[in-house]
Parts: sequence; C-alpha cells; structure tokens
Amino acid sequence: MVERISSLHGHYVRGRIGPPRDEPAIVLREVPDLQLQQISAWPDTLERIAALAAQAAGVDAAPGPGAAATAGESPRRALLRVEPLKWWLIGGQAPEINPQEGATLCLSHSRTHLQITGRQATTLLNRHLPLDLRPNAFPVDTVAASALHHVGVTLWHSRQGWELFIPRGFALSLWEVLVETATQFGAEIA
Repeated sequence: MVERISSLHGHYVRGRIGPPRDEPAIVLREVPDLQLQQISAWPDTLERIAALAAQAAGVDAAPGPGAAATAGESPRRALLRVEPLKWWLIGGQAPEINPQEGATLCLSHSRTHLQITGRQATTLLNRHLPLDLRPNAFPVDTVAASALHHVGVTLWHSRQGWELFIPRGFALSLWEVLVETATQFGAEIA
C-alpha cells in the first residue's frame, strides 16, 4: 500500500499560536488517514442505495439531504448526505453496488480533513464561510457544501466539533488562512 503524505506536510507545526491563554480559544487539527468513500444512486434506485449506504455505515437509516448519521466511536464511522443522490462514507468500506443501480468512488486521497474545535471555532468559520452557523440553524449532524476563499469545501458539524473537508490541492493555502485567522484568538495546533 502506498504511504499517504499529508498535504500539509512540512507546514503543520504543533503548538500554541497567538495571545497566551490558559486554554486555547480554537484548536485546529488535521485528521490523518482519511477513509472517504462516495456512494451514488440513480434517481430510481435511491431507496435501495440508501439502505446499502446505511448498512455500510452501521446506522439505522441513511440521512436526508444536508444531514449526517454516525456509528461507533473508535473507529468512528459516519454517513454524510452531501448531494441529493450522493453520500460520503467516512471510516467504512463502500458496499458492492451494481452499476445499474449506482456507483462508488474512493475519495480518500482527494481531500484533507480538518477538525476545528474550541469556544471561538464558530467565529473563526463565520469569518470565511457564508453560512449561518448558529446552533439553531446548523445543529450537530448538519452538512453543507460551501466555499472558503472561492474553493469548494464540505462542512460537517459533528459531535466533536466542526469537520472541514478541503480539496487536497487547496489544503495548504486554506490551512494558512485558517491558522492566520485563528492566531488572533489564541489557538493550538494539535
């Protein structure tokens, strides 16, 4: 198996940045070794493929548009509905699907997965994403496609915090933007 090298390799320096605080207001973390499978259905096979996707994720039912469902803690598996006919399976193995019914695609190497937590994490993201991230508008297990500096990203509000999936080719430049913005709050790169 090919060893995966982070798109942030050589630029990911752990430690505290910004004003010293007892506890960092923001924690930025790259989640290594992303296992990401895209599962797609055709309009007339949506229900069948949804059931297969839910089974692969270990959840009772596939989530509706803009939602996520999770199973397990270690390893965590999640199923995100990223488009009307597509799910992303995180941490699981895509099911075998007849090409007449749908398709699967491994996206593991195409995205960089960041986790952003801390009391100012929402403020940080609101400086860059044109989304209403207040808890009543974007509760836990909500998923949205958006743009950060004109780059298409996927945002998931997980139980652990904010999960950001960035195209690998833009990960370093967007990482630098996020780190620079987080510095003003007092942050930690974990």
